[in-house]
Amino acid sequence: MNFLAEQASALDVKAALAALAESGFARLGRVLSDEGITTLAARAEDLMLGRVVHEGLFFQHDAESGRYEDLERGKGWVGPSIHYRKLEKLEKDPIFRAFLGNPLFERITRALSDGAITLYRAVLFNKAAQAGTALPWHQDGGSFWGLDRAPLVQIWTALDDAPVEAGCVEIVPRSHHGGLATPLGGVIPAEVVRAAEAEARSVLVPARAGDALLIHNDVWHRSGINTTGKPRRAVTVCYLHGETRCVRKRRAPRRFETVFEAPR
Repeated sequence: MNFLAEQASALDVKAALAALAESGFARLGRVLSDEGITTLAARAEDLMLGRVVHEGLFFQHDAESGRYEDLERGKGWVGPSIHYRKLEKLEKDPIFRAFLGNPLFERITRALSDGAITLYRAVLFNKAAQAGTALPWHQDGGSFWGLDRAPLVQIWTALDDAPVEAGCVEIVPRSHHGGLATPLGGVIPAEVVRAAEAEARSVLVPARAGDALLIHNDVWHRSGINTTGKPRRAVTVCYLHGETRCVRKRRAPRRFETVFEAPR
């Protein structure tokens, strides 16, 4: 199926990438069609409720407290629930796999690399109605990611409206220019956040269902809990240069699936 809205074909990719380079994020506007929104949202529910099952999907359930620090690690699937915080490895599902290979995302990644494009991760982030986890300031990179070079780009797409009250994305513009706050990456230490005056510099980035954002992996970002009566779901896809290699040593190195072949 064609997931994309008609206007997606006219998107000014060059301007969006210029905004990404300058500010660390860029609004793409509405990219999903009504059918695309409905299809992906229904599939997300099917996966969370166990109506569709795939070997190897990664699940993380919300903590009852809504605190990031209270999340249980390594527990995975705990039964049918609409309160999973995230589902990872969406590429194992044929519907989500078709979505992350769509023509718009190919145009964006092709503008950043002239070789093959591979996949680091495809994740559903979910904040159930009147629930969800408050995600602290963090960066999506560093040695924890185990890559021999920086990721190419992340594309975040809303499956539901994501107003401020639902825990929309919040970003510290231009923070990516400072590189990684710590070599490990991930959650940014509180003292670093205070020193950078992140609270005063941050901007809220609400979105409507079907809207998409480009997000630089190094830009500081976070999101709050969902205080509305509706779910707040979004899909984040992180693409890599095709030459990227996994440098983790504790287990066998990952092999990254090719999404877009190198042009001939």
